Amino acid sequence: MRDLDWNSFDVLVVDDEQDNLDAFRFAFRKSFKLHYALGGAEALSLLDRLDPAVIVADQRMPGMSGIEFLKQAKERRPDAAGVLLTAYADMTVLIDAVNSGAVDRYVQKPWNSKELAVILRQAIAGVATLRENRRLREQLAHYAGYLEREQRDPIDFGEIAGESDAMREVAAQIGEVAKAATHVLIEGEEGAEKEVVARAIHVGSPREEQPFVKVTCAAFRGEALERELFGWRRGAFDGAFTERAGRLELAHRGTIYLDEPAPLTPSLQARLLRVLTDGELERLGSTETTRVDVRVVLSLTPGIEEAWVRAGVLPELVSRLSVFPLRLPPLRERREDIRALADHFLRKVARRNARAATALSDEAIAKLTAYAWPGNTRELENVVERAAILSRGDVILPEHLAFTARPQPAEPPARAPKAADPEVDATGKALAAPASSRPKLDLSSQLDDIERRELLAALERCGGNKAEVARQFGMQRTTLYYRLKRLGIDT
Repeated sequence: MRDLDWNSFDVLVVDDEQDNLDAFRFAFRKSFKLHYALGGAEALSLLDRLDPAVIVADQRMPGMSGIEFLKQAKERRPDAAGVLLTAYADMTVLIDAVNSGAVDRYVQKPWNSKELAVILRQAIAGVATLRENRRLREQLAHYAGYLEREQRDPIDFGEIAGESDAMREVAAQIGEVAKAATHVLIEGEEGAEKEVVARAIHVGSPREEQPFVKVTCAAFRGEALERELFGWRRGAFDGAFTERAGRLELAHRGTIYLDEPAPLTPSLQARLLRVLTDGELERLGSTETTRVDVRVVLSLTPGIEEAWVRAGVLPELVSRLSVFPLRLPPLRERREDIRALADHFLRKVARRNARAATALSDEAIAKLTAYAWPGNTRELENVVERAAILSRGDVILPEHLAFTARPQPAEPPARAPKAADPEVDATGKALAAPASSRPKLDLSSQLDDIERRELLAALERCGGNKAEVARQFGMQRTTLYYRLKRLGIDT
């Protein structure tokens, strides 16, 4: 109990007489974080936005007795400890209330301030223990989710598939850096095996038995990424009803994989730099420092690092994150690896689907090898999975392969147009495109797409728990249900 900050826990005091509330304020305003309500109806309304550790209610109130109020309050805030103040020794009513779970303690009036202070501290300590136990259970379940592994190919446990010289060089670099505690920057195009490489670094390191925590940074906008990484203290922002550990704490002694963390807010840059230099962090809204031992593996698409520098990202942060850059070559530069990767993806499909092909013909392999693969290994996996399902036999044939039309990887920027070019005037100034040739932007559809991705990512993070999703976004559940229905998200 001595280690608790009593003022960090909300205490709600309910009485129908202002004089009684004033007396409570005078006695305990310096010792506890107090909130007040005149009567049960006002208090129930307050509970919609307040998550108190203790609720103190007077028994004799018009319209709704203290016991009746505490029973309803328990339904809304089941963690809160209920303390009943009563001037009447109606033991039968009190015993029934205690047995119902609505009342945890009762105090006869007139109350003694010292005795009541002890009761409040004991109630807060009990609630704090309850919440900490829940947090530990959730953290343990989170760890279990990362450690739980289904049967997989060796590639999923860090053995990179590839016969090309480029991938052999990557594998050699992975073997060397995995033994160290160095942070790693993986550079590769969209759809490359960046997560596989990150897992290989983790599995090949002394941290293998500790958590590997992946954060898809594109799923978080603005300050949301900072909250996800560093966690928060209760009350740190609207909707922060409970305290939560961030992903960096969950990855303690293990590895955290940050997939495309851009853009970075100045606050996030400073916090992340402190973790990298000192191994320390603070949850949002807290001044308590937590020590963390975590290796950061970062993945970026080509050109992002230069964009960071141009955007003014802290030079020391860029330097810390790029101590060991590891370039992952695109699939079109190592076509000799396509067969091994295709076989691997086919085995994964066969395990998930009872009726699927189990082999690729030589002609199918030739067709796969001749393709440019703008989507890299992710596109290869999709093509193989579709072909395995469409194939009526055990072998995939060329006609089962269908490639999605995608733009080829960007070429180096072309030279600036000369004055003679049709798109510039005689002075070299670019002419505006005709209105009929300009692309039409459907802003509403774009915003809907962004919101749909955010909600789907949140539902995945929360295991489909819509109440938790609503809390994270700071919205009512009815609002969340409306948005899910409007966006066509069937959960």
